[in-house]
Amino acid sequence: MKVALTTLGCKLNYAETSTYERGFVAHGLEVVPWNTVADVYLINTCAVTETAEKKSRNLLRRAHKLAPDALVIVTGCYAELRKEKLYEIEGVSRVFGASEKSLVVSETLSMLEIPGQARNDDGQARNDDVPGPDPTVMPGHDLASQETLPAYSSGERTRSFLKVQDGCNNFCAYCTVPYARGRSRNIPICELVKQAEQIAAKGIREVVLTGVNTGDFGRTTGESFLDLLKALNAVDGIDRYRISSIEPNLITEEIVDWIASGTKFQRHFHIPLQSGSDTLLKKVGRRYDTALFASRIDYIRQAMERPGEPKVFFGIDVIVGLPGETEELFLETYHFLKDRIKPAFLHVFPYSRRPGTRAAEMPGQVQDSIKTERVARLEALSADLHAAFVAANKGLPERVLWESTVKGGLMAGYTGNYIRLEKPYDPALVNQLEEIVIW
Repeated sequence: MKVALTTLGCKLNYAETSTYERGFVAHGLEVVPWNTVADVYLINTCAVTETAEKKSRNLLRRAHKLAPDALVIVTGCYAELRKEKLYEIEGVSRVFGASEKSLVVSETLSMLEIPGQARNDDGQARNDDVPGPDPTVMPGHDLASQETLPAYSSGERTRSFLKVQDGCNNFCAYCTVPYARGRSRNIPICELVKQAEQIAAKGIREVVLTGVNTGDFGRTTGESFLDLLKALNAVDGIDRYRISSIEPNLITEEIVDWIASGTKFQRHFHIPLQSGSDTLLKKVGRRYDTALFASRIDYIRQAMERPGEPKVFFGIDVIVGLPGETEELFLETYHFLKDRIKPAFLHVFPYSRRPGTRAAEMPGQVQDSIKTERVARLEALSADLHAAFVAANKGLPERVLWESTVKGGLMAGYTGNYIRLEKPYDPALVNQLEEIVIW
């Protein structure tokens, strides 16, 4: 039996797909590329934008056309939010909502008449005893179960994405995540340490902590995010950690001071801003303002940037075209980033109107053509900011973790502060950390 898997959306989805893959392989299935004939096609969907939903539907139709008799399995956020709509697509065999993720492998095996197990895909106990979100926020929607599927990726030789948290309690006006993934909850530290040890046993040197609202870790176990960082830091075999995304209001001075004291956590922060306009931040229900955001950036730089040492990489999420975003408010964002924050990179997204959210009904919806033009302006700014960041780091000592991919006779790797470097391919350096001076 052959299985083909593909993933849309976030690194959390990627970690979950990799976990399903390990489950299928453990039961004798062969993993093949998505565009080849298989007995099972699994797509882990995304619903953050209308474009992501369209891509999901197109992939499902393509799979059915390629192998009409194959099982077509759907999971992910789109599967939770639009289950009935997905069942209308010809060829779809089974749609697994958020409450059923731990059954993906076992039930698919049953459909194939291959013996499987009723527990989750890594054999771990399920956790269903967490209260759900407020049903008054999105009337008529069946809220996601609070099961938390343990997951980590193992498809790359050098890096693994480890899921530490799921769900979100923020209910920002533009976002469907609390309905697709449920309330904020976490996997216990003891279990995450075991998973990190499994990752290390595979020879993987770097771990990226991922979640929906990673810094909100501890809701279900009473543990703290800092407790988690300290426990993972002690795992032998893992040389570097990164935090994939953390809300600015959840970055405490205690966390920053501990990371800066000399740990395996790198000078690399991915922090969502969404808008540099306090008017828009308040309107969509973000839990900070630009003053707090700037103060967090300032504190990290003061704690972690020392003369003659690498600068801190800040990747910042920005949504363009939120309802009511005038040219004046957009320029507030533009200049806040350009003149005040000066990050290393911008992740820019055009606002996508999501049915059922409060923002979808707000006045002042921005034309798509204006969104496109503003995205282009911020992407051009991002290119300038990244070039300036790389230039500011040239000549400074760092360590690169070299990867196995070869293109044009060159291998690539990333420094601790996430600068991509290339050099002539040397097989002896694959998955090795090398002391270098940034060029």
